[in-house]
Amino acid sequence: MKLLLDESVPRGLSATFPDLFKVHSVPQMGWSGNGRLLRLTADRGFAAPVAVDRGMAHGQNPNDLQIPVIIMLAVRNRLQELRPLVPQVIDMLSGRLLS
Repeated sequence: MKLLLDESVPRGLSATFPDLFKVHSVPQMGWSGNGRLLRLTADRGFAAPVAVDRGMAHGQNPNDLQIPVIIMLAVRNRLQELRPLVPQVIDMLSGRLLS
């Protein structure tokens, strides 16, 4: 399953996901600053974008897409604070796959 980490998510978080997930970052894809990020994510076969920025969908309409937008909420977007949230992201995406 392909996931896309938004620019504000530490790149090291990708190593926290099991091998089932192929995790890419926005900078790796060359999409930095792109106002059509959600559309690109859906069109390129990603299961979901993962962000820490609640305003990620600002200026974009996530309701037009068939993929969820995962927002990880932590006090700060540091790796050690986001890492414990990864199992919840996996559970959410696994539930989506089973339904």
